[in-house]
Amino acid sequence: MSLPDPQPSQNPVRVRHFAGLTRSLEALRQRSSRVPLLGRLTGGGDSTPDIAIAQGLLASVMVMVGSWGVGWIPSSQESVLARSRFLLPLRVEMLGVITCTLLLALGSMLLFRAWLRLRQRAQEANGNPVLAITKAIWAWSIPLLFSFPILSKDVYSYLGQGRLMHAGLSPYTDWVSQLPGWFAQGSDSLWAESTSPYGPLFLMYARFVYFVSGGVPEYGVLLMRLVAVAGVLLCAYAVVGLAKATGRDAAWPLWISVANPLFLLNMIGGVHNDGLMIGGVLLGFLLVARKRRFAGVLVATAAIAIKPIVVLVLPFLGLAMLSRTASNTQKLRAWLFTGSVALGVMALLGWASGLWFGWIAAMAGAGSAAFPYAPVGLLGMFVGWIGSLAGGDLELIAGVVFTAFRLASLAIVFWLAIRRPAGPPLLYAGYALGTAVVLAPIIQPWYLLWLIPFFAISRRYPVNLERALYILCLLVLLSGVVDQLSIGQWFSLLWVRIFAAVIGLAYMGYLVFIDPKTAGIFGADRLRPLQQDTN
Repeated sequence: MSLPDPQPSQNPVRVRHFAGLTRSLEALRQRSSRVPLLGRLTGGGDSTPDIAIAQGLLASVMVMVGSWGVGWIPSSQESVLARSRFLLPLRVEMLGVITCTLLLALGSMLLFRAWLRLRQRAQEANGNPVLAITKAIWAWSIPLLFSFPILSKDVYSYLGQGRLMHAGLSPYTDWVSQLPGWFAQGSDSLWAESTSPYGPLFLMYARFVYFVSGGVPEYGVLLMRLVAVAGVLLCAYAVVGLAKATGRDAAWPLWISVANPLFLLNMIGGVHNDGLMIGGVLLGFLLVARKRRFAGVLVATAAIAIKPIVVLVLPFLGLAMLSRTASNTQKLRAWLFTGSVALGVMALLGWASGLWFGWIAAMAGAGSAAFPYAPVGLLGMFVGWIGSLAGGDLELIAGVVFTAFRLASLAIVFWLAIRRPAGPPLLYAGYALGTAVVLAPIIQPWYLLWLIPFFAISRRYPVNLERALYILCLLVLLSGVVDQLSIGQWFSLLWVRIFAAVIGLAYMGYLVFIDPKTAGIFGADRLRPLQQDTN
């Protein structure tokens, strides 16, 4: 298998700006490569992927240690680490907080560099690039298993909703904030006063986790992390399988979707269930491609029961069972099959959980906690504010705007499903999810990760689009690091965030404009050749 590179190493890399600095850094790297300890991390003339994997492992360890000081940890009495003598200096002393912020910001950026270099090295080295990328995924994931939640504290909302079910309440009609001591257990106040967007299968698991952990947040996070790791494993397996099933190279889709630092840091570091959701959908398509249609629909329905938003892919899963020129009657039969199986499974899970189809109303009402950086959320709140000046109800008017855009997204999905000739089902499933994300009143940074596998497996894109994706992933990752720092109230959160942003932006600028090994990836102009790529 090949791993195509938009900037092959045989082309001499030359940088118009910072050319002297770039050459100086390259000379310094070559000298440091002769030092035994540094040689392994700086290249030392070896062009195997193992060096990039080692660099990424170091970065992942930096993120892990950084999370111990500025990652999310609840202050509840049940916590076994909140008052740890080892961790307290990292969390309550200025030196500890600054050091951990530096490690988290710099480690995240360094992991991104290792990811870029992994692609170049896997292309140059002999052997199986898929195997090398898989090795990198697990090497970089292991330290994250021992980190505190980073980039998000949604996992504590998961545990809060499990506690809500354990108390005999429904997350679809009741809120986490109704529970005593909910804030000390780590739930974000935004989601603590919102209905759950998750399906009955995941909520049953959340209830099980709360029961087994006894309310101890560290044990709960560990059990939830098993779901996150399972999601990474499932995505890796399904991406490779689908690429092979469609006759495409599996290395590039696996690298850009699953080995992506934004994916690993959000799914494992941030303990999200989105990986399991997307992995289930992709596995459903893979099983259908292998003519195991019933099993494929079952697995995809399980993904819906984790996060119901992916119900939008069901029509395209049905289309995957047919030819591109299938008649409307054939389409209708396929949709009746997928729909009836999904309905039966969701009814069974609804009965088992006692929640029935409460997820429908909860999903339809999602958006009451709109984020200002979601375009539709911003528009709805703005229209509501204008209406309130005339005596209208802001929330009611904003809700009307949100509903109009939801209906528009459903209309687009319907058109994508019925158009003739039918488009590639997997690609169009990505379009459907992308439409739902863009037109939703809430857009979380990691929603980008839902879409990448669908597009990466389906087709290759121009180099400029790839470069734009790299920049977007860098910015989203850095914004998550800066926005999601957990520090004591006696520190200035603003200045710590500024410090993290400066560190991240400085390293980002280094990657894009100066680094002799990565600047060419981002399209830096060439002036003079550098030595053959060895780092």
